[in-house]
Amino acid sequence: MADCRRVLVTGAGRAVGRATAVELASRGHFVVATARDPSLLDDLEVGRRLALDVTDANSVISVHDEVGELDAIVNNAAINPHGPLEDFPLDRLVGAIDTNAVGALRVVQPVLGAWRSRGSGVIVNVSSVQGRVGTPLEGAYAASKFALEAISEVLHYELGHFGIRVVVVEPGYVAPGMKAGADHAGPPEYDELRRQWAGTSATLTAGEGRTPPEVVARVIADALEDPGTPLRVEVGPDAQMVLAARRDLDDKAFEAAMRGVLGLTW
Repeated sequence: MADCRRVLVTGAGRAVGRATAVELASRGHFVVATARDPSLLDDLEVGRRLALDVTDANSVISVHDEVGELDAIVNNAAINPHGPLEDFPLDRLVGAIDTNAVGALRVVQPVLGAWRSRGSGVIVNVSSVQGRVGTPLEGAYAASKFALEAISEVLHYELGHFGIRVVVVEPGYVAPGMKAGADHAGPPEYDELRRQWAGTSATLTAGEGRTPPEVVARVIADALEDPGTPLRVEVGPDAQMVLAARRDLDDKAFEAAMRGVLGLTW
């Protein structure tokens, strides 16, 4: 068993966040499980269960004041709105970026001075394939995850000097995943794109099926414990396939390959 660490997990009410809290607790870590709705945490056997809204600075400070010193933070809280960007409500786009990217930074900033002084600490940010590849009808989510990837990479460069590790975990499709975000229908001219894109997950996960959240949780826990973990870790066969193609192909070739795999005529 690894040395016991005090770990705060955001978005621990369901799916990856919940599985991560369970996995870390099973490994002997003191887990502070948080969620905007704390009733979702009632049956978790962890060190602490607290309400946390990552978009609210007062909520963040309150949780840090209550839990005290931490050794690691897992930023998993996220929302996933859908809809074409042509007329997507900008307040919802800003809200996604605030929750999924700025919220992660808001949660870690209060501990960084202390971690820098002592020379240790771990940040695990849960991103997505969509943090590297923009996808139709999921522009707000992709924008937020691209932003999270940038924040994470910059923190890696800035904080590594002080002994603070940053890891970005990039899952593909997970089941069960996040609570579905509210859909923005957009103009009816996008209905055919919506119809074609609806089968994407089934195509990309054919044979293997969607990655269970427990698999992602084990990767997160391993990353937290293993100082040799690289900056980015891909999770799931679909994530590995898509991101390998994104690395190996130029934009035109990647688009052609994905259209062929997914059968897109849009």
